Amino acid sequence: MDRTAIARLAAAGVLVFSTLGVYAKDSGHPGTTPGEMRYKGAPIPEQMKSKDVITPGAPHLTEAEFAKAKKIYFERCAGCHGVLRKGATGKPLTPDITLGKGTDYLKVFIDFGSPAGMPNWGSSGQLTPDEVTLMAKYLQNDPPIPPEWGMKEMKASWKVLVPPEKRPKKKMNNYDLDNVFSVTLRDAGQVALIDGDTKKIINIIDTGYAVHISRYSTSGRYLFVVGRDAKVNLIDLWMKKPDNVAEIKIGMEARSVETSKYKGYEDKYAIAGAYWPPQYVIMKGDTLEPLKIVSTRGYTVDTQEYHPEPRVAAIVASHQHPEFIVNVKETGKVLMVDYEDLDNLKVTSIDAARYLHDGGWDSTHRYFMTAANKSNKICVIDSKEDKLTALVDVTKIPHPGRGANLKDPRYGPVWVTSALGNDHVTVIGTDPVKHKKNAWKVVRTLKGQGGGSLFVKTHPKSKNLWVDSPLNPDTKVSQSVAVFDVDHLDKGYEVLPIAEWAGLKGEGPKRVVQPEYNKAGDEVWFSVWSGKEQESAIVIVDDKTRKLKQVIKDKRLVTPTGKFNVYNTMHDIY
Repeated sequence: MDRTAIARLAAAGVLVFSTLGVYAKDSGHPGTTPGEMRYKGAPIPEQMKSKDVITPGAPHLTEAEFAKAKKIYFERCAGCHGVLRKGATGKPLTPDITLGKGTDYLKVFIDFGSPAGMPNWGSSGQLTPDEVTLMAKYLQNDPPIPPEWGMKEMKASWKVLVPPEKRPKKKMNNYDLDNVFSVTLRDAGQVALIDGDTKKIINIIDTGYAVHISRYSTSGRYLFVVGRDAKVNLIDLWMKKPDNVAEIKIGMEARSVETSKYKGYEDKYAIAGAYWPPQYVIMKGDTLEPLKIVSTRGYTVDTQEYHPEPRVAAIVASHQHPEFIVNVKETGKVLMVDYEDLDNLKVTSIDAARYLHDGGWDSTHRYFMTAANKSNKICVIDSKEDKLTALVDVTKIPHPGRGANLKDPRYGPVWVTSALGNDHVTVIGTDPVKHKKNAWKVVRTLKGQGGGSLFVKTHPKSKNLWVDSPLNPDTKVSQSVAVFDVDHLDKGYEVLPIAEWAGLKGEGPKRVVQPEYNKAGDEVWFSVWSGKEQESAIVIVDDKTRKLKQVIKDKRLVTPTGKFNVYNTMHDIY
């Protein structure tokens, strides 16, 4: 069968298989779109000396071939399907499914993708023809079994670069730290600290690969970042030139980090959650010394089946109690982790829905709003009572980031999420006191530019709601941003050509991602995200006029994605 014929077969969606699973034409890929899969996974760590198994009846692979395929799978596929290939937002990829299909069959869909949600890994050039064949063979073998990562391994990776007693006793620079931005330089394994006042780069700091989030200690002194390779870095913003003062590796793959915020515990603890091994670790806030490791393996909330790989997704710090709120993705449980007494750890487990992902606070900082993107629901957790308040049905694949809080002129306080799977922007009532009939209900469904949205953003001082769509396949959509008038949401949106304003030279996807406000709430910063070898930029828009204000270009801004303003992140303003 030639490549043209294969492409037609894939386009027809006939019993589509992909590295995302096996499914029929009309079934769709539950929880994953082509846009979502454009994320690049973490590089496989050198420490990942897994137990490799050659499956009887599966195609033979040499040791070198198996090692290469394992690396590709970890980088491209494990984020959706799990290290053990048991399935998550993506379908299971175990030999009982893949062996019966055969190498030629599997190659078609790895190469060309499918309308149901499979990227065209081969025809897009991301995998060579030989790599496509290799992966088709590899998926018919049992998944390698990675090692655990416990206290011994964490302690071996832990480094205090500048001990607390040798750090500054007061702020040694003239920056307005409240208006500093931590910008993820995804493929460079770095973050850029940018002064929000001068728009100049303060420092480029080496971190883990593909930093997922930045979080600030309650005092505003320390910046915590976590890479997808599970490396956590602690950065002291009081130094004359802010830089790393400690680091640790808490697993093989990770997504989340947070610090203690409750009165009396400011700056005392940090917590990081791992994708592999499935666990979270509580550390000292000023050194990252690991204190307590807790596994998240357990039973799912719906079928009550044991899951060997329930990964830790979002983590937030409670404002109501000395607790961390931990989302456990595959089991669908929200854990309220009381850090008052680590030797007698108390954890309240709340059954929510699968698969838990991102989330943030309502405007009162009492209710945690979090997406269960497999179930197409928003789970509402009352952090004061430590109880599930509601499960709100929304459209396909909610992806809120931390969401956006605004005051709807008709429905009162609301929280907003966009979606990866469609063009809907969902508005949910959040006031059970003065607007009780609207609370925990979808009060509006706005129509955005298209699917592939990752973040929505507004600010208490703004009249705008910004919605990005960086993973939409249409470049006109992915390179622009939609903005709604908060007071007239029903009038639709205006499109701003952010990538065009950046004026980037040469080729590149130029995806516009993650609006972020400055401290004053009068500027919105956007990343224009191109490839590692291509030019990228930060575009700053005047929030009131919606006009271009400034473009930050620098050869050191390699693949900028997430941006986190110190003040807004510290105070959970979004």
